[in-house]
Amino acid sequence: MDLIVNAKQPAHQPMRNGFTLIEVMIVVAIIGILAAVAYPAYTSYLVRANRSVTTAYLLDIATRQQQYRLDARTFGSLSDIGMSTPPSEVSKHYAISLDGAPTATAFTVQAVPTGAQLAQDAKCGTLSINQAGNKGISGSGSAADCWGGR
Repeated sequence: MDLIVNAKQPAHQPMRNGFTLIEVMIVVAIIGILAAVAYPAYTSYLVRANRSVTTAYLLDIATRQQQYRLDARTFGSLSDIGMSTPPSEVSKHYAISLDGAPTATAFTVQAVPTGAQLAQDAKCGTLSINQAGNKGISGSGSAADCWGGR
């Protein structure tokens, strides 16, 4: 009588297919730790990106105000300078308006955060720029940080 023995698997060890519960739990824990670090960094990046697009738009408004003043001898409304409708990248996160009526010698344009930008960007808050190029914020951060060195 010949006994045939499986050469691949010893008779005393059961076949093992798949993963153990502890291996799966370790992978889940690693993914959870990575997500806990990555998600706040990602949302912070989105807030900064939205702010950067808006500061560029405010600088464009300030430039157009100066150009308009050269021709009209006064600063104009947003519609006068052709900037009454902000691009969707800006309008989704900020409300753009002039702070008061522009005069022959002064204007201030501001961007007030809305929605998620308002909740997540308390450091900078409302962004503003005037005819002299003075950049302001209403939050607790510094204007240099919030305006990104522009």
